[in-house]
Amino acid sequence: MSPKRIGLTFSLIAFLAAAAAPADAQDVSKYSEDAVRQELADKALMETIVMVPMRDGVSLAANVYRPKNARGWLPTILSKTPYNEVGDFARTNREALKAVSRGYAYVVQSERGRYFSEGEYEILGRPQTDGYDTLSWIARQPWSNGKVGTLGCSSTAEWQLALAALNHPAHAAMVPMAAGAGIGKVGRFQEQGNWYTGGVPRSLFFVWLYGVDNPLRAQLPAGLDPATRSRIARYNDLNAKKPTVDWTRQIRHLPVDEMLSDLGEPPATFEKFIGRTPADPAWRQGGLYHDDAGWGVPALWFNSWYDVSIGPNMELFNHARGTRTDREASDNQYVVVAPNNHCAFSALKPGFTSGDRSLGDPSFDVDGAVFGWFDRWLKGDAKAFPASTPRVRYYTMGENAWKAGAQWPPREAKTVRMYLRGGGDANSLYGDGKLSRAAPPRGEAADSYVYDPNSPVQTIGGGDCCNGGLVVAGAFDQRPIEARRDVLVYTTDPLSEPMEVSGFVDAVLKVSSDARDTDFAVKLVDVAPDGTAYILADTIFRARYRNGYDRPEPMRPGTVYTIRPTPMTTSNRFAKGHRIRVEVTSSNF
Repeated sequence: MSPKRIGLTFSLIAFLAAAAAPADAQDVSKYSEDAVRQELADKALMETIVMVPMRDGVSLAANVYRPKNARGWLPTILSKTPYNEVGDFARTNREALKAVSRGYAYVVQSERGRYFSEGEYEILGRPQTDGYDTLSWIARQPWSNGKVGTLGCSSTAEWQLALAALNHPAHAAMVPMAAGAGIGKVGRFQEQGNWYTGGVPRSLFFVWLYGVDNPLRAQLPAGLDPATRSRIARYNDLNAKKPTVDWTRQIRHLPVDEMLSDLGEPPATFEKFIGRTPADPAWRQGGLYHDDAGWGVPALWFNSWYDVSIGPNMELFNHARGTRTDREASDNQYVVVAPNNHCAFSALKPGFTSGDRSLGDPSFDVDGAVFGWFDRWLKGDAKAFPASTPRVRYYTMGENAWKAGAQWPPREAKTVRMYLRGGGDANSLYGDGKLSRAAPPRGEAADSYVYDPNSPVQTIGGGDCCNGGLVVAGAFDQRPIEARRDVLVYTTDPLSEPMEVSGFVDAVLKVSSDARDTDFAVKLVDVAPDGTAYILADTIFRARYRNGYDRPEPMRPGTVYTIRPTPMTTSNRFAKGHRIRVEVTSSNF
């Protein structure tokens, strides 16, 4: 156990703006799987398990869908995936139907080493070369007009980022949704594919890798004829049937680097990644996008406030706009930020709830925006996505309204500095912690707490994803953990007028510890008049990296250090009578 004395400053971006009307919603989930399959058969020419050759002789499996009776050459939408979606699968059929109904060819391809694709699977290992070669293959097809748009969410978005740096002549536009795991280092974020936040490894990849990175998976031999491969795909399921794991127990296994081997897993990606630091040169050897690369593709980004990747995604959006390797590309970056969880854009409907909080009607016509974007760049229809479209559209929680602006943070934003003041007694919800615009007087007592790693502070909501239900993301009430003495809680007085916080939110901590290393976790919370404490955003930082991720250094007892966690990102209107709250502790587990 290690007591810590903490004096802190806290700065945030505050902004007030007029609302913009949300786009009309389009519900594409009303068709049954059988109805989708039948309509697709009526409208599309389908080729399944088409083997696409890569430069090293490996071939990757793809499905190709083209509109029947199409006249002339076709624009194409490409998705690449590590999941079992090449064959006859509901999500593939639904996405293909959307595309062919609008006059597009649609190609969905399994990543290298996955299911019916040949080669060895590498997480984000070859998105550049495999993606590049697939674009070239599509552009050579007799039905192609030479223009390809890339589309996908999460793993089907992440490979697009590194590919955008190569500026393939056929890569006309992209729609990356929730693509954080494709980002290595960008600006103030060095999360290496969401493996870290602030140098702290995230549990989501422990869980995700167990399910996806399976070295014992079934794989077909190379050289099978197309008919045999297609028959196998039709009659067999290559999904691994792995035992269910109680992650609430397994996540506590020590040492951490044996967490998966303890489950009987052979060594694979987890063991390779867990031994790295955030600045390890090995992160440069894969397919992550780093901000020293150029950017060559117009992009329509979709992000969400309660996703694990919202911070680096917004930083990358700004980076892509500022990169001048391709002026047309940098001038054509647009983003939509919604209040949903990871990839759950279909949930944007009236009566939307995140965690414990009702957030009104965030309806948004996602498909209309996506295909309008592709119509502009792949079909040359400038009216489909006018240049006057706002560069940034975002949903302000609390006000429950869509806003529009020219940049992120909004141009009208101003910085407001607040201080964390507890006078030595900010422990728990019941302490004296105040969040104040007035700086503390010299000599005011620092706040301290005792952190026991064997009793970490539980994660309740916030931004997360993909961890087998270990954490449910969203705006959940934080009072159960704010009752703990090892959580410092700082709260404003009830607001006399509304205050909007839209932008990056920065915390600066002055810390001292008797431990040589520890983590510092910070949360931003909206407290309603009835006391409900809705989490808005969170961050964490490992103290050894305070001088840079490439210069880890232990702390010395009694020495005060400045800690700057990676920024939080949100848009929330604190209503009159609400209170702004900040939590500080040493875990978010």
